[in-house]
Amino acid sequence: MKRFSTSRWWAVVRKEFLQLRRDRITFAMIVGIPIAQLLLFGYAINTEPKHLPTAVVVTEPSEFTRSVLAAMNNTGYFDFVEQLRSEDAARAALARGDVKFVVNFPVDFTRRLLRGERPAVLIEADATDPAAAGAALATVGQLAASVARKDLGGPLAPLAGGGAAPFEVRVHRLYNPEGLTQLNIVPGLMGVILAMTMVMMTGLAITRERERGTMENLLAMPSTPLEVMTGKIVHYVFIGLIQASIILLAARYLFDVPVVGSVAVLYVVALLFICANLTVGITLSSLARNQLQAMQLTFFYFLPSILLSGFMFPFEGMPRWAQAIGAVIPTTYFMRAVRGILLKGNDWAELWPNIWPMLLFTAVVLTIALRFYRKTLD
Repeated sequence: MKRFSTSRWWAVVRKEFLQLRRDRITFAMIVGIPIAQLLLFGYAINTEPKHLPTAVVVTEPSEFTRSVLAAMNNTGYFDFVEQLRSEDAARAALARGDVKFVVNFPVDFTRRLLRGERPAVLIEADATDPAAAGAALATVGQLAASVARKDLGGPLAPLAGGGAAPFEVRVHRLYNPEGLTQLNIVPGLMGVILAMTMVMMTGLAITRERERGTMENLLAMPSTPLEVMTGKIVHYVFIGLIQASIILLAARYLFDVPVVGSVAVLYVVALLFICANLTVGITLSSLARNQLQAMQLTFFYFLPSILLSGFMFPFEGMPRWAQAIGAVIPTTYFMRAVRGILLKGNDWAELWPNIWPMLLFTAVVLTIALRFYRKTLD
C-alpha cells in the first residue's frame, strides 16, 4: 500500500480547482444562488403588500365620500386607480384581476348620512389570496370614526354622538369568503409542479442523447432542428396533462377546491403552459454540455418561478423590479389563470391577458432554442 503523498494530493486539488474555474455554470451557481436568495428574501418578499389597486363606484360625490376615500388612501394599503359606473363593471374588474378592491357608495349615501340613517359603504375584495387582502381589510374598521372626527363637527356633531358610527362599512370577501389558504395554494401548486417536472425532464433530453452516444443517429437523420425538438417533447405533453389531471382531482376531492369555471378551458390553458415550459427545458438542454449543467440551469429557472410568481408570497407586495422579473415568467400568468378559472369562473375574455404572454414566451424561447441547436457533436 502506497504511503500518502502530499505532492500527489496537491496535484488532485489543483486539478479540481482548475476544472471548477472552467465550469462557469457551476461557479455561477455557487456565487449566484446565495446572492439571489439574499436579494429575493431580503427585498422582494413582503407578506403585507401595500398600494393595492382599488376602484370606486360613486354616483354622487360629496365631502363625505371624499373623506372616506382619503382615509383609506392614508392607510397606504389602497391605491385608487379608476372610477367605475356600476356594480357590474366593478365585478368584471375584480374577475379580470384589474383591481383588488372595489369601494361602492349607495346612490343616496350623503342624504341618508345627514339624516342619521347610518348608510352602508360596501367594500368588495378579491380574496383569492387571503394574505394579500387580509391586512388591508383590517384597517377599514376605523373608517367611520375617522370621517366622524373630520367632517361631523358643529351642527353635524349629533350625528357622531350616541356611540353609533355615522355609517356602516360592510366587507364582502369574494371567491374565498372564509380566507382558506388551500384555495390559493393548491391551484398554484399545479403551476409549480408542472414547471418543475416539464423543465427538468426536457432539460435532460438532448444532453442525455449526447452522453449516451445516440445523438449521432439524430444528426444523421434528414430532420430539421424544429422537427427534432418538437418530436422529443410531444410525449411530455401527455405526461403533463396526466399530472394536471391528478392535481385537479386532488384539489377537488381532497382539498375541496371549487371548480366554478370550465374544466375544458382549464385543460387548454394547462396545455399552453406545458408547451411553454417544455420549450424552456429543450432550450436549456441545447445550451448545456452535460446533464449536470442542464440540472443547474433548470434550478436557475425554477428559483424565480416559485418565488416571484405569486405562489408563496403576494405578487403585489414585491418591489417593481421583482414584479418585472415575475412578469417574464409564464408561471405567474398560469397561476392567475388557474385561480381565475377555479375560483372565479373566468372565461376566455377574462383569461386573455394571461394567455397571450404565455404564447409570446413560448415563441421567443423556441426561437432561442433553434438558434443554439448544435448540428454537430463538438
